[in-house]
Amino acid sequence: MLRKIAAGLLCLSICSVSAQTGQSLPAWQEGFMDIHHISTGRGNSAFFIFPDSTTMLIDAGDISDTHPRTLSPRNSQRKPDASRSAGAWIADYVSQFMPGNRKPSLDFAMLTHYHDDHFGEWDPNRPLASNGAYRLTGITEVGDKIPIATLIDRGRDFPINLNSPEFLLKEQKDEYHIVQTLQEYWKFIEYQSSHNRLIHQELIPGARNQISLKKSPQSYPEWTTRNIAVNGHIWTGYADNDFTSLFKAGQYPGENPLSTCLKISYGPFDYFTGGDIAGINAWGEGDANSLEANVAPVIGPVDVATFNHHGNRDSQSPVYVRNLRPRVWIQQSWSSDHPGDDVLRRVTSESLYPGERDVFTTDMLEANRLVIGDRVDRLYRSQQGHIVIRVFNRGTQYRVYVLDDLSAKREIKAVFGPYNSR
Repeated sequence: MLRKIAAGLLCLSICSVSAQTGQSLPAWQEGFMDIHHISTGRGNSAFFIFPDSTTMLIDAGDISDTHPRTLSPRNSQRKPDASRSAGAWIADYVSQFMPGNRKPSLDFAMLTHYHDDHFGEWDPNRPLASNGAYRLTGITEVGDKIPIATLIDRGRDFPINLNSPEFLLKEQKDEYHIVQTLQEYWKFIEYQSSHNRLIHQELIPGARNQISLKKSPQSYPEWTTRNIAVNGHIWTGYADNDFTSLFKAGQYPGENPLSTCLKISYGPFDYFTGGDIAGINAWGEGDANSLEANVAPVIGPVDVATFNHHGNRDSQSPVYVRNLRPRVWIQQSWSSDHPGDDVLRRVTSESLYPGERDVFTTDMLEANRLVIGDRVDRLYRSQQGHIVIRVFNRGTQYRVYVLDDLSAKREIKAVFGPYNSR
């Protein structure tokens, strides 16, 4: 007991020292949980280091530069520069912050859904892997450079088989190459499973600790994960693996509502990320049948939440914001419609929930600043950079670090906190 108390006091002492801007992020230590929201300008990616050094990546967006919009002022620039693809920069980021200076590896990788800004995008210019088995983009490029032990996604059979004629016909004119990218993804899974022992799983709705600590779980019994939703299957909040379903077989609503949704808890600290789920209908009203409305009550209040759908106008419904009421909002953005002005009004409204809250974004385009106006400067604590949440003291406190996304060294730009967990 004395040893645990001493270790806790030592951690408190270490964690209470604020790092200086311009310096490197202090190295991860045993007992920390780090959540890195990586800014590449080409979509979402987040790198997690759990308290026992288990590692996980969620998403590896890599929008193709072949679209005229990608290189226009409507989209973010590739970061830190265009010398590498987004997938290669993600792999470089993970390698830099790998715990204990060990050889880069991922215990888990999870895809929220099959869109280019979350798992990559095929185009004719994507290089072939050195093994000749698949093209490199997004998650296939990260997994080609860094071994993945377990890869989790939403599967390929529900609510529609992604190899079925109906799906292929529906998507054959899709300008974002979902069909071609999926084929490369299946090839990647097949090759890595047979040659490198990759384990491929579907996220199990309602499951507890499908994503688990792999190094020393007995040391952190207060750390858990809960699969909140996938494919429109939503945990009821009661027994493990008990869920309700919004969609029937054969009813394909598009990828966004099928996103995997995950809650991570470390002692009193709670974090939620939900891919591109939404809660506002086509007329701008809160939708009681939406994913957001259904998951919000079973998630409950959290300390940190990512913006659903990057803060697009169809997300962060009033019922969702009121239920989660996070102290810190993280926006992973790359487009001139991230965020919608009405979304920003909802997440900062003290009528929906009282108290302070801090909002951070990986990028804020000039178009957004022109539309939203000076409220951007008043409401955002940071408008550009990698956003790192560091949780310490057995989950009772956390800090937010903003790292320079225009530098390959990723120096600290700003530090916020400490915040006390709920």
